[in-house]
Amino acid sequence: MRHRLKDVAERAGVSVKTVSNVVNGYVHVRPDTRARVEEAIAELNYRPNLSARNLRKGRTGVIAFAVPELDIPYFAELARHVVTAAAELGWTVLIDQTGGGHEQERVAASGITEHLIDGLIFSPLALTAEDLTGLAGTPMVLLGERVDHGPADHVGIDNVGAARAITAHLAGLGRRRIAAIGSQRTPEGVSARLRLAGYTAALADAGLAYDERLVAPATAWHRADGAAAMRGLLAYGVRPDAVFCFNDTLALGALRALHEAGLRVPEDVAVAGFDDIEDGRFSVPTLSTIAPDKERIARLAVELLAGRIDGDRTAPPRELSAPWTLTPRESTQGP
Repeated sequence: MRHRLKDVAERAGVSVKTVSNVVNGYVHVRPDTRARVEEAIAELNYRPNLSARNLRKGRTGVIAFAVPELDIPYFAELARHVVTAAAELGWTVLIDQTGGGHEQERVAASGITEHLIDGLIFSPLALTAEDLTGLAGTPMVLLGERVDHGPADHVGIDNVGAARAITAHLAGLGRRRIAAIGSQRTPEGVSARLRLAGYTAALADAGLAYDERLVAPATAWHRADGAAAMRGLLAYGVRPDAVFCFNDTLALGALRALHEAGLRVPEDVAVAGFDDIEDGRFSVPTLSTIAPDKERIARLAVELLAGRIDGDRTAPPRELSAPWTLTPRESTQGP
């Protein structure tokens, strides 16, 4: 049996309005009255009708989280944190996979379907700041590197600094032929360019020459792409003694290719990734990586979105940065 406000009011001996005030967090309720109402709520296991509350506010209680690919574990893990943070506000999260395509991203940025969602957390690949400026209406928070300092609030990390740190870690182990896997020259490859910049800076810091033969492109950042790029590097005849992969799935593919080639990790080739996905903690060897604080990214995004949905939608966009940590494991340091 689902209890109503009226049932709680009768149990506590107060008015329905008083119960409503307690449920909605109004401060002007006497402490003893609040205690009686909260006790009645617990005894009856009362749960507010969020649908009715949202309808009164002109809300659906649903937000969307739009990402390029759920096959990339980073996005799947980030989605879990977004769902958890949103649930604390009573929101349901609609997950949308755009494929990084212009039209599907435009649909997502436009609110997916009229009156379906209250807001959007969005990691675009195809759309530019100019594209997003022309799409009005739905409160939005941007993730990733494709668009920053754009028309909406943005949460990111310092990709250059993180890539520089993981490459410096490899150089600090005495590695001198440090390869990179994952470079991209397409307009969508902003993350790749930032991580390449960090890699290049770390080489210079260590007094190591940049060698184009040690930089392997990857159109996509999947395991198969990492394996193919690693095989290509080995075929060049300038075998690396370390490799920085621009995400962990590329690194997992590289580990497989090195195993097939009879090379030991980290004794012959040290391997590092980026993203700290769960698979890397269980690979053999476990994967050294950069660990973005995914929970913090999700919470910042949800908090910013809540501020836009229920507050000022005209204030200038905010740029927030989440922390990351360098996490050495067996693939660079051994068991």
